[in-house]
Amino acid sequence: MSAKIISGKDIAAEIKEELKKEVEELKASTGIVPGLVTILVGADPASISYVTAKGKTAKDLGFNSIQDDQSEDLKEDDLLALIDKYNKDDSIHGILVQLPLPKHIDEKKVLNAIDPDKDVDGFHPVNVGRLMIGGDEVKFLPCTPAGIQELIIRSGMETNGAEVVVVGRSNIVGKPIANIMLQKGAGANSTVTVVHTGTKNLDEHCKRADILIVAAGVPGLVKPEWIKPGACVIDVGVNRVGEKISEKTGRKIAILKGDVDFDAAKEIAGSITPVPGGVGPMTITMLMKNTVKSAKMLAESKK
Repeated sequence: MSAKIISGKDIAAEIKEELKKEVEELKASTGIVPGLVTILVGADPASISYVTAKGKTAKDLGFNSIQDDQSEDLKEDDLLALIDKYNKDDSIHGILVQLPLPKHIDEKKVLNAIDPDKDVDGFHPVNVGRLMIGGDEVKFLPCTPAGIQELIIRSGMETNGAEVVVVGRSNIVGKPIANIMLQKGAGANSTVTVVHTGTKNLDEHCKRADILIVAAGVPGLVKPEWIKPGACVIDVGVNRVGEKISEKTGRKIAILKGDVDFDAAKEIAGSITPVPGGVGPMTITMLMKNTVKSAKMLAESKK
């Protein structure tokens, strides 16, 4: 029997509908409208695409969405001053600086300049520390790992006491999702193992997993025989392996493959995310969820 396909598109749409209602209720009860600003330095085509998608989603949800475009030659001090301006603006609840930045700007310095209580990406060291501590200390979960957790929960997978194996140790996905799944509480409380491409007997670790989260950035790394029958498989990999002509537009489009051999794995796993259409749609959605949470935090602080 083929695995249940965990659709990130469908779950993201479900969460967006929930967020729309939250935004309407927040506005009606407090007058506060979630505010999100995205700062784009330069004109990198991929960055423009990402920023545009974030802005459109924010507007669709009823946010006050600002796209602050800056020239490629913007000075680092001027960018830091711009961030400081938004840090002090009570109408802005989330600040994003789109990466990558031009080489003359120190990305770490810029990201660390964002107020941790407006860091809706969840990358500031303060928010990383809050995640490590867990519980009520957590303000914002990093967006892709938070989306992974939502996929697991909303697909009906039991996490309490489950064996979770995370393949990959990046600061963006591997480390934070491991910490999230370790936390006490619903949707977590798991036993977590973190492995990577340098791990001995990698296949044996994967075979133990009730929930296998693969974020190594290596196309087809996880073979079907590495998967425990009935396991939940979350494939975070988005690897460009070539191009093809779109039947709809006639234009060249990228051929994308995950870190898991999807066609073979879906005959063994109990549930699995596709690539594309799995984890990807969740990232921007969780960014919006963090922004709504930030606006609610401000509303609560004013009571």
